[in-house]
Amino acid sequence: MARSEVCELCGSSEDVSVLELPVSDGSEEQSVYVCANCKGQIENDELDETHFNCLNDAMWSETPAVKVMSYILWNKLGRSDMLDMMYMEEEEQKLADAAINAEANKVVFRDANGVELHAGDSIVILKDLDVKGAGFTAKRGTTVTRITLPNDMDDHVEGRVNGTKIYLKTEFIKKA
Repeated sequence: MARSEVCELCGSSEDVSVLELPVSDGSEEQSVYVCANCKGQIENDELDETHFNCLNDAMWSETPAVKVMSYILWNKLGRSDMLDMMYMEEEEQKLADAAINAEANKVVFRDANGVELHAGDSIVILKDLDVKGAGFTAKRGTTVTRITLPNDMDDHVEGRVNGTKIYLKTEFIKKA
């Protein structure tokens, strides 16, 4: 079978697509073919340990990206016993460590209800807010579309209200 016909993690042949490693240059050597089940769990960060027992076989793959993805998933599942058994080349280990460090340093933006926010989301303002320097009040109930997430502040989002770009504290907004 060709590399793209089956999931390289669990062996399923249903709805197989390419998934890039979390730190990747976009080359095929840094991608894994996965089924919809594996891909959905990985992208939503909701891993079913029972399903990912398939990594017992995948971690011995000859494909470096599959080994790296197995290492990343074992790490997310907290399975140090499996990590200790793995053998990885130096470059594979560096790539896996970079992915794990990138995940650990990832800033997560959350609204007042604890819901995760993403760039491009729409939000609703929960309280009348005076906009300093603009001379108006952003009213409660105002919907702000296509927000951006600034790199330098993890408790603010950026959006436009009345045509003016403003920063809004996440404690005063909720995802629409």
